[in-house]
Amino acid sequence: MTVPLKAMETDIAATMRGIGQRARAAARVLALAPTTKKNDALDAMAKAIRTHARNILAANAEDVAEAERAGATAALLDRLTLTEARIEAMAAGLEAVRALPDPVGSVTECWTRPNGMTIERVRVPLGVIGVIYESRPNVTADAGALCLKSGNAVILRGGSDSFRSSVAIHAALAEGLNTAGLPEDAIQFVPTRDRAAVGLMLAGLDGHLDVIVPRGGKGLVARVQAEARVPVFAHLDGNCHVYVDKAADLAMAKAILFNAKMRRTGVCGAAETLLVDRAVAATHLQPLVAMLLEAGCEVRGDADTQRADARVKAASEEDWNTEFLDAIIAAKVVDGVDEAIAHIGRHGSHHTDAIVTADQNAAEKFLAEVDSAIVLHNASTQFADGGEFGFGAEIGIATGRMHARGPVGLEQLCTFKYRVRGTGQTRP
Repeated sequence: MTVPLKAMETDIAATMRGIGQRARAAARVLALAPTTKKNDALDAMAKAIRTHARNILAANAEDVAEAERAGATAALLDRLTLTEARIEAMAAGLEAVRALPDPVGSVTECWTRPNGMTIERVRVPLGVIGVIYESRPNVTADAGALCLKSGNAVILRGGSDSFRSSVAIHAALAEGLNTAGLPEDAIQFVPTRDRAAVGLMLAGLDGHLDVIVPRGGKGLVARVQAEARVPVFAHLDGNCHVYVDKAADLAMAKAILFNAKMRRTGVCGAAETLLVDRAVAATHLQPLVAMLLEAGCEVRGDADTQRADARVKAASEEDWNTEFLDAIIAAKVVDGVDEAIAHIGRHGSHHTDAIVTADQNAAEKFLAEVDSAIVLHNASTQFADGGEFGFGAEIGIATGRMHARGPVGLEQLCTFKYRVRGTGQTRP
């Protein structure tokens, strides 16, 4: 059910309470919904996305035009812009989630006690999830699909810059829910840009919100973590690193680094810092840096990197801590894998970091000691994506340590309960 914008403007607090109440009621229905019905809804949602692609593109064009007038960066425009291919990818993502096993009701452990009681640990939905996100309108579909399949109701609060796009996508999702006979309130979109709605969600909507997932920049995530009165799956900035070890094959290192930085510079899995082992700086550093520069990437480096190529700008201390989300990278020479790990520990955001090496011992040390949600050996950091992990989609990359870490997919959107079966046992 979509609340009229005029009603929102009249009394945001009352309207948000109503959204929370309806979400809780829908969550009770979804928790018991059979897999076949949820899958029917996902099929219908994918069909509706394709059917209404022209409307979605038209709404997105208005968002992009407004962002351009406001002076948005190229990186933000890339995250915001939808194309026919990206809309098809959205629909395909819904179908990918449909094809995944339903986690609800699955028994993860089962054992029998000496007294004959049988205990099962069973996955159950979290309940009502609030997703607060910026820029990327595809999150509307990804989050809606994952929450639906995992039996959760979701309240979506999209960014102001992608407002029209998200409204159009949500309309297609609601159509799919209605076609399958599931409550439209299972996936609700907050139809206002007023930031007061965010504050009300952070307060928990009178106990109707069970968890919040923020997806956006440092400012958004910091506000959510500071103000939220419900649990948060923190999706922090992606200050991701590629470390090129002394045993790295140069051709492989170039391919991985180029993809990690330049495939899409505005995604959270884009590499933001290049670290090169001093033992191969003479042979590897200049070719790696030159490759990026010639592709239009600005390189900000330490003294060693500046000596390798005169086009390199001097890196500031803040550059090592920055998620550029643009064609900019910081580069530094380090004394081996230990210094690389130490640098990542000081400056990284615990998101995604990679090592390129043929030395298995160095790789295992890196994988064991780098404290990030995702660590890779000989692969691009841009694989930090729920779809690439086989999760169908993701609701975010959690960088905290509680409950969920890394891509948040279906299983991570469930909690559990214990089912105990007895035959009349009493405790002595």
